[in-house]
Order: sequence, then C-alpha cells, then structure tokens
Amino acid sequence: MIRIINPLEYPDWNKVLNSYPGASFFHTSTWAKILQMSYHYKPLYLTMGGNGKIAILPIMEVNSYLTGKRGVSLPFTDYCEPIVSNDDQFEEMFTYATDYGKKNGWRYVEIRGGQKFLDRNEPSECYFGHNLNLTEGLKKILSNLRDSTKRNIKKAEKEGVNCVIANSLNAVNEFYRLNCLTRRDHGLPPQPYYFFKNIYEEIISKHMGFVSLAKHKGTAIAGNVYFYLRENVMFKYGASDKIYHHLRPNNLVMWTAIKWCCEKGYKNLCFGKTETDNDGLRQYKSGWGTKEYDIKYFKYNFLKGSFIKEPPKISAFQHKIFNKLPIPISMTIGNLLYKHMG
Repeated sequence: MIRIINPLEYPDWNKVLNSYPGASFFHTSTWAKILQMSYHYKPLYLTMGGNGKIAILPIMEVNSYLTGKRGVSLPFTDYCEPIVSNDDQFEEMFTYATDYGKKNGWRYVEIRGGQKFLDRNEPSECYFGHNLNLTEGLKKILSNLRDSTKRNIKKAEKEGVNCVIANSLNAVNEFYRLNCLTRRDHGLPPQPYYFFKNIYEEIISKHMGFVSLAKHKGTAIAGNVYFYLRENVMFKYGASDKIYHHLRPNNLVMWTAIKWCCEKGYKNLCFGKTETDNDGLRQYKSGWGTKEYDIKYFKYNFLKGSFIKEPPKISAFQHKIFNKLPIPISMTIGNLLYKHMG
C-alpha cells in the first residue's frame, strides 16, 4: 500500500535512511526542511512497504502562479534516485504519482534520476556526474590527480592562499558574497540569502555540512559548500572571485576538502552535476581522478501524456542582462523568482 507522508513529521526519518545504501543527503528530512522553509514547497513523499523497510519516491509540490503547479523529485537537487527494489515497485509508485498529479492539477511530474527504470523514455535534461573514491587514501588520490591539477594546488599555496574548513555563519556569509559574484559572471540571479541562512542553521551548524574557504591577504576569494550523510560527501555549491582566478584558489579549496574528508573517514565524494556542454567544469572535475557517469532527468507532461524534453530555462539574451545587472538588483530578482523555478 502506498502512502503519502511528510518526512518532517517523522523525527527518526534520517535514522531510517541509514539502512538504505542508495539514500543520499537529498533524501533526508533535513533537505526537505530546507526546501519547505525557503520556498514553501509541500513535501509529498510516496512510501510503501513494511517490516522496517520502505520504498521511497520523494516529491515536492511546487505551486507557482508564474510557472504552474507540478511535482518535482526534488527541486534544486542534483539528483534524487528513487529508493525502490525493482521495476514493478517503481512502476507502481510512479503510476500513483501521475494519478495524484492529474487529480491535483499538476502540469507535470519530474524525476531527477531514475534512469534505471525510465531509460526507455526521452530524458528532459542530461548531465554528467563525477564521483571520487576516498577509500584509496590520500597518497593514492594525490598520485591520480592530473598534472595540471597538482600544479594549480602548488601555485595557490606558493601565492599565499590559505584555506580552512569552517562551519560558522561568517563563513557562509563570505561564501554568499562570492556566490553573488559567480552567479553574475554566469548570467544568473543569485539564490536568496535566506536559502543559505537556512542551510547554515539546519545543515552546517548541525555538523551535516561545511564550507571550504580560501583567503588571500585576509580576503575570501573562493569557497565550496559540502553536505554529508553517513560515509558520503556532496560538493553542492562553489563560488569564487574571478579577479583572483590566476591564484588558482578553486583547486586549493577542493584539495583542502578532500584532505579533510579522508581524515574524517568518509568513503565517497560526489562532485554534483555538470551540464553536458560545460567542457571546462567537466575537465576540472575529471582532473581529480573522478569516475564520470550520466545523470538524467525525466519529465512526464500531463497535457501531452508523454515524457518531454526540457527547453532552455534562460535564454542567451537573459544571460546577457543578468551579467550586466548590479548585484543588489540581481539579488532582488533572485528573491522574487527562485521559489517559482524549483
């Protein structure tokens, strides 16, 4: 029997996930709380099973007067694989989700992952994922780095870049300033500050994540945000000030995080998703000795009654506009729009 539950109403939800090898940080009630607090999405997590074992298809209902009503598994999430035992179980849960969506006026239901069960259908979007095996040990990881990656780490150190692992609100604030700069460089509005404040309060301050922050002469110039669950670490956000790129701080930020993860006994570092046409980021991630794999999203459109391909969310013209806007204006736009974009 399939039930719809809200994981925020289950205090032991994250402990239950510990018995599921396929569970990631994105399946936690912590991440559900971040999305609900920040954007007021409605958690609708499909579950089935018994005897202490349940299958899970996490869904958030996004209800926007600008972009419509839909179910997403999950918004602002790199991937969220369904936790199911077999094809029949997934089919039953997906059918339930589509029936629910039709009754409740959704435009579509989107699964960010699930290609094991949906690969016969056209994906809406495709990405590359990269994983680094940390169990080989730091010495082996260092030997597997691309030569250019090693040189960039040494250059940053030689240039006096200092990097620390931090879990303070100040570190998150420094990262957010850099994130605003990076989003402008990419022609995108920054995420709302309250989103990162919630990440600090619910994740970083509770030792479920950290910031790796690089400074040069006292100024923060690059940083990454990481989450972790059990033995797995997720590189979720990265940002830097481009005027310092010649110092190669991004390499030292990542290397500092890798060393910290190895020291703490974590087994896997996921580098998140990369757009298929972003060759520079793809090369950067592969330079760490990672294993590359495919990430696919699938979107079932109720009006068409089929899976559809996703058109570009932001046009080249819009990118140019955001690239020129003053940061305070871009921040205001981000505050207004992000809840509609999940």
